[in-house]
Amino acid sequence: MRLGALEAGGTKMVCAIGNEQGEIFEQVSIPTETPEITIPRIIEYFKDKNIDALGIACFGPIELNRKSEKYGYITSTPKLAWRDTPIVQRFKEALQCPVGFDTDVNGSVLGEVTFGQAKGKRSVMYITIGTGVGAGIISEGNLVHGMLHPEAGHMLMIPRKDDHYEGFCVYHKNCFEGMAAGPAIEKRWGKKGVELADNKEVWDLEAYYIAQAICNYIMVVSPEMVILGGGVMHQEQLFPLIREKVLEMVAGYIQTKELADIDHFIVPASLHDDQGIMGCLELARRELQN
Repeated sequence: MRLGALEAGGTKMVCAIGNEQGEIFEQVSIPTETPEITIPRIIEYFKDKNIDALGIACFGPIELNRKSEKYGYITSTPKLAWRDTPIVQRFKEALQCPVGFDTDVNGSVLGEVTFGQAKGKRSVMYITIGTGVGAGIISEGNLVHGMLHPEAGHMLMIPRKDDHYEGFCVYHKNCFEGMAAGPAIEKRWGKKGVELADNKEVWDLEAYYIAQAICNYIMVVSPEMVILGGGVMHQEQLFPLIREKVLEMVAGYIQTKELADIDHFIVPASLHDDQGIMGCLELARRELQN
C-alpha cells in the first residue's frame, strides 16, 4: 500500500508518504495558516503521489460521528478561521481516495500501539503536554470517541496550596492544560520551560499537576501504559518526579503489576516524534480496508 499521512496541528501541518508497516518515505511541513491558504497547499503536495488512502490526525474539537451530517468537520476550535471546516470532504473530493480521520492525540496513541512500545497492549493512554494538553485513549483495543472524543487536557485540577497561579485556559482556568501546559509554565515563572531546566521548584510543581491527572486517568480509564510526549516532556527530569507522585496519590488503593513496575508504566514516547504520522498511516490503512 502507498499511504498518505496528514498530522494537522495548530501551528504546522506535517504531510508524509509511507506504507502499512509504518515506514515513512518522505515528509514535509506546511505552516497552518487559514483553510483557504493551507488546504490547497496540502492538496498540491498529495495530488501526484498516487496514494491509496489518506489518514488525518487533526487538532480539534472535531466531529467523528459518521452518522452526523458534520462528520469530518473541524468544529468549535479556538482557531477561529478553521471553525466548521469540512476537512475530510475537501481531501476526499480533491484526492479521490478514502480518508481516515481522528484526533491528533488518538493518532499518536494509535502510532504507539501499532508500531511502538505499546504494541500488544489493549488499553493505553498517550498524553501530550506542550503548548496545550491532550490525550489519546485506546481502551480494550478501540480508539475512544464517545459523544465527541476525549478532551482530557481540560480535566479540572486541584491547585497545590502554595501555587497561586489561576491558570491560562480561557474556558476553565485551572484545568490540566491551564495549569501545566507550556504557556502556564512561562506565565507562572516568567520564562520558558527550556530556560528553567535547572530550577527544581518548577519541575516539582509541574510533576504535581501531571501526576494528579494521571492518577485520575488511572482511576477512570485503567490503562496498561501511560505515554507522555510533547515539548514539556523533553524535560526528562520530570519522569521520576511524576512516577513518585503518582504512587503517593494512588496511595496503595490500586495494586497491579503495572504500578509495581512504574518505570515501564509511565514512559516517554518511543517513535522519535513520528508517532502521530505513523498513526495517520494506520488510520489510512484502516479506512482503505473498511
